[in-house]
Amino acid sequence: MSNFFAKCNSYYSGVAISVLIAIASGALAARYDAPVMLFALLLGLALHFLYESPKHQAGINFSSRAVLRFAVALLGVRIAFSDIVSLGITPPMIVMVSMALMMLFGIVLSKALGLSRVFGVLSSGSVAVCGVSAAAAISTVLPRKEYEEKFFALTVIGVTTLSTIAMVVYPLIVAYLGLPDDLAGVFIGGSIHDVAQVVGAGYSISPEAGDIATYIKLLRVALLLPIVMIIFFSFKERGSKMEGGVTTFIPLFLIGFFILAVLNNIGLIPAEVANMIKTLSSWCLVVSIAAIGVKTSLKQIVSVGWKPVVLITAETLVFAVLILAGIYLFA
Repeated sequence: MSNFFAKCNSYYSGVAISVLIAIASGALAARYDAPVMLFALLLGLALHFLYESPKHQAGINFSSRAVLRFAVALLGVRIAFSDIVSLGITPPMIVMVSMALMMLFGIVLSKALGLSRVFGVLSSGSVAVCGVSAAAAISTVLPRKEYEEKFFALTVIGVTTLSTIAMVVYPLIVAYLGLPDDLAGVFIGGSIHDVAQVVGAGYSISPEAGDIATYIKLLRVALLLPIVMIIFFSFKERGSKMEGGVTTFIPLFLIGFFILAVLNNIGLIPAEVANMIKTLSSWCLVVSIAAIGVKTSLKQIVSVGWKPVVLITAETLVFAVLILAGIYLFA
């Protein structure tokens, strides 16, 4: 028992720092109507000096890893299978094929640019699925010996910035192309990274476009679990758990994600409880991203150069082109 309390005490300061940054980020996001994840990361980066103290490191490491996995597990309650089924077959097929092609493009381009395959998977998965949440989920199953915090930070900054730009620009593209509301919703929901920006862009066009964009986005979110599982088994190491690698067993947080998704869709989780879980998941994500920011040095981010920026931007543009091509060819 004494060892347990000693361990908790060693985590206290680092966890407290991460939580305080999350609270401050929430206040700033509400004040300036901006993404809370981005504020959490930027504030964390500004406070990197705190990570240099050994007494904070255990708690910050715990927040960046264990809290992150817990948050991802809770994301299962966001999946609504009925909404996805209501879309019919053509829009989901366009989106799923585009996601697969874009992720393949990201992996190939990362290799061409001399970047690690891990970063190609992380960035393309984030763009394809649901932005920061997908990056968080994918990062938990990447081999730690290859995965570096600076690439996660770059991915968060990149997808958040580009998603915000897309929220403004993509409705203008829809108007220029003269897309009807239903196809506009497919394009918006299929190509913008983060849920909030999808909602903002979709409903700025029309209520119908907003509804369809939201449903399409839910489809992408629903594919998070299978994509993370595929990535997990692609990178897993044979044998027992090793430092710096992933295990041969399915991580518990992925099992939790699946169980919560099933329970919520068969109606065993009351709506009030589901909303509480969603809120808890969102705040745990903010806490973990704040911790990742504290762990990451700005010098490390600058050291990666221009290539990661080119990669994420190219992935975003190619994804939008693929969705538009699918709409014109098959919708």
